[in-house]
Amino acid sequence: MTVSPPTTERPRIGVVRGTVRTVGELLVTAGVLALLLVVYQLWWTNVQSAHATQVEQDQIVQQWRAADPVPAKRPKAVKPVAGKGFALLYIPRLKDKVWGLPVIEGVGLDVLAKGAGHYPGTAVPGAVGNFALAAHRATNNEPFADIDRLQAGDKVYVQTATGWYTYVLDRDKIVQPTDTWVIDPVPGKPGATPTQALITLTTCNPRWASYERWIWWGHLTHTRAASEGPPDRISGAL
Repeated sequence: MTVSPPTTERPRIGVVRGTVRTVGELLVTAGVLALLLVVYQLWWTNVQSAHATQVEQDQIVQQWRAADPVPAKRPKAVKPVAGKGFALLYIPRLKDKVWGLPVIEGVGLDVLAKGAGHYPGTAVPGAVGNFALAAHRATNNEPFADIDRLQAGDKVYVQTATGWYTYVLDRDKIVQPTDTWVIDPVPGKPGATPTQALITLTTCNPRWASYERWIWWGHLTHTRAASEGPPDRISGAL
């Protein structure tokens, strides 16, 4: 003969079961939302940014051609406007990601979602000082995803409406996000007067985090007018 538990226990068991069921459903929902967030970050932002980058690239080229359909015979300094593209970036070592990449004035998230951002106040292409750029290493088309592949001696090409600028990379360094000296006119020498035309590339490190920054510095080696056409290594330039 079995003895039934007191009737007061049955409601308690029902409450426990209901609580467990609710918690389980919440955990499943949280897992699904987390998965969707990962898919959005790792895939969908790349899709959106790839399209936005192409649109920005087309706009830059169209503006150049509309302003002056005849290639310029001498390079002229550009005057960046906030949020507007003014140059295209080519890095042969990273050709699959950085080939005609738009360079846009500003480093906000809206800018970095469609190209490389130019730090306001730093030098323009070809000018004495530090032409400093930032780009994503992960998500948002991740143009600098393979920055770890770069080597000293690699060339970086910058195209503007009137000219081409060739830079050669010299050295790299991993720094803290607070190390803003990396984009100074003379990196590492506060207050120094620049005498060279430099380039600085910045991105996050490690690739899937942002508690460090990976920096590459280089210097200008050659300038040529748009009428001369692109450098030899830039076949298929826009």
